Amino acid sequence: MADISQQLKEQVLQARDSGHKLNIVGGGTKAFMGREADPDAGTLNVGEHSGIVDYHPVELVLTVRAGTPLSEIEATLAEQGQCLHFEPPRFGAASSIGGTLACNLSGPGRPWAGSVRDQVLGIRLLNGKGEHLRFGGQVMKNVAGYDVSRLQAGALGTLGVITEISMKVMPRPAASLTLIQEMGMDEVIHYMNSRAAEPKPITAACWVDGKVYLRLSGAKSGVEATAEKWSGEVMEQGDQFWQQVQDMQHEFFAGNDVPLWRFSVGSTAATPELEGNWFIDWAGSQRWFRGTGELKELEPVARAAGGQVSLFRGGDRSGEVMHHQPEALKGIQRRIKNAFDPDNIFNPGRLYSWL
Repeated sequence: MADISQQLKEQVLQARDSGHKLNIVGGGTKAFMGREADPDAGTLNVGEHSGIVDYHPVELVLTVRAGTPLSEIEATLAEQGQCLHFEPPRFGAASSIGGTLACNLSGPGRPWAGSVRDQVLGIRLLNGKGEHLRFGGQVMKNVAGYDVSRLQAGALGTLGVITEISMKVMPRPAASLTLIQEMGMDEVIHYMNSRAAEPKPITAACWVDGKVYLRLSGAKSGVEATAEKWSGEVMEQGDQFWQQVQDMQHEFFAGNDVPLWRFSVGSTAATPELEGNWFIDWAGSQRWFRGTGELKELEPVARAAGGQVSLFRGGDRSGEVMHHQPEALKGIQRRIKNAFDPDNIFNPGRLYSWL
């Protein structure tokens, strides 16, 4: 646990004065995401900038340094019967909260509990000029202009160095169980969406290998009553299954031989007919595809399903890995990048080749 913000600031200023670039690194567990890092850039290690700054269990607010491991945060919250509702994936013991926000990662409860972006209240950020700025706060309120705190979600560090994050936390559910039953991929989309539309305590829904899994969480009476009404058998070790899904440790995600594509589409859209294997999550809104292909070939497929596609892991990462953006949106993103990082110091080309 240490505050090394001054050291990080000095390194940014040195890079700017010398004209060097910087690859931002935390725990290093998400290095596979985005495009290949610039081999000529230096390393800005945020992993040692860790520790809990402030925690108010009664107010449900937590403030931590960006390099704080998720395991440390979750252990502290568990002592108070609380949790991170967006269920951040842990790709290793060193997975940090800063990297989770920068990569915009959320777990199986995302459609019901919200994303990491939704939980952020405020941040501190080092911009490309070495200025240590504060955005947002520790309460929910309306603000004018850009919501810079949430703008960092998915930016992959291209807008600056996140040093501190304030976020909402929530009580752990009193009870939880998982219903499982066999079902074909052609009928599971309608089934999951129908269940999700009911006023019941559903908090996760996915399909893989011919089986659909529904998680019920909340008050014990509501969970048990719903389980009796709905079809499916109660799964033993259901919590362990969802932890594997959350951390992408399920056997579907094992190995890097076949590229892993992430489709973010309309929840009711039909699953594209592609040659490969599917893992359907978020009641249909997120669909993982293991199969060969090229981004330019899969983008029209994703658009037809009402969404986008990205190359999440594996495959050729020297080219674009994110869904192509229209020229108007590219212009906006370039102007935002220039406002925060005018000398293009941070993670050059990591998100897009043109940013």
